[in-house]
Amino acid sequence: MSRGPNLDSFISAADRALRALLAPPAAGRPVPAPANKTTPDTGQDSVLSTDERRESAALMRVNHAGEVAAQALYHAQALFARDPEVREFMLRAAREETDHLAWCETRLGELGARPSVLNPLWYAGSFGIGALAALLGDKTSLGFVAETERQVEGHLKSHLERLPADDERSRAIVEAMCRDEVGHGQQAQNAGAARLPGPVRELMRRTARVMTHTAYRL
Repeated sequence: MSRGPNLDSFISAADRALRALLAPPAAGRPVPAPANKTTPDTGQDSVLSTDERRESAALMRVNHAGEVAAQALYHAQALFARDPEVREFMLRAAREETDHLAWCETRLGELGARPSVLNPLWYAGSFGIGALAALLGDKTSLGFVAETERQVEGHLKSHLERLPADDERSRAIVEAMCRDEVGHGQQAQNAGAARLPGPVRELMRRTARVMTHTAYRL
């Protein structure tokens, strides 16, 4: 068992925070392509109306903000994890979430849109939440991952329903993200996640709703 974070751990956490907020994210996997296409086809955006492009951009901005928050959650949970295996799981999941961050940022650029101006706030708030979850113990922290990913899965599926029918590019990205989130949640369950109390799950839903509604516009 680990004795907890030391100075090097805090320095590494600060470095990860700066990279998440300021450095262009580097994906380890290519941006998902629509079915039956192996290369990006951003030309399809020409078939989207102005309103459809605006809706796609707003939804992808929400997803980008969610991935900034996910980075913070996993970084904090890794920093304060007691078991090295739990810490490695959190860092591995964070690296996969970096792909999502890069994909969403790429798509925002293609749509001529920008990320949420409140991303530093999303990161700071989520880091605090992740730290609290981790300090309550590894099983609670894993339970927080499982519940978060369950809620994110529902959120992403709602976006698949709201995205314009012709926006196959955004849809492919969201579908790939959803598959990864389901995997993270299942891995947390397999690692011994504790089920969170109902009031905590409801508070998580309400907090996420505030972020998504705000990031949709800002």
